Amino acid sequence: MSDKPCIALIAHDQKKTEMAEFAKLHEKALSGFRIVATGTTGGRVQEACPSLDVTRLKSGPLGGDQQIGALIATGEVKMLIFFTDPLTPLPHDVDVKALTRLATVYDIPMALNRATAEKLIDFQ
Repeated sequence: MSDKPCIALIAHDQKKTEMAEFAKLHEKALSGFRIVATGTTGGRVQEACPSLDVTRLKSGPLGGDQQIGALIATGEVKMLIFFTDPLTPLPHDVDVKALTRLATVYDIPMALNRATAEKLIDFQ
């Protein structure tokens, strides 16, 4: 286990490229974190930034959102960056709501779009 604080990165399908671009732009800041990410998002971030410490979990619809929620509930994840796509219906919308609820309950910083993520990373 790393001494670095843990951050979670998630992006809906239409936002995965944007997440990879965000990670590349902020690679230096993100290198100060241990990163957990849902499956495909984690793969895209690793591809864009091979130097980052990324642990890939399951895909969001297959339980990855819930895995990250559990890490928030145990205090392991200290920040959530989740690029959501509000224009695409999601069959696992209840998982997404549960995840954002946990981030709110456990009072961790949470960005649901790039503009907010930029502000959070700038404060690190």
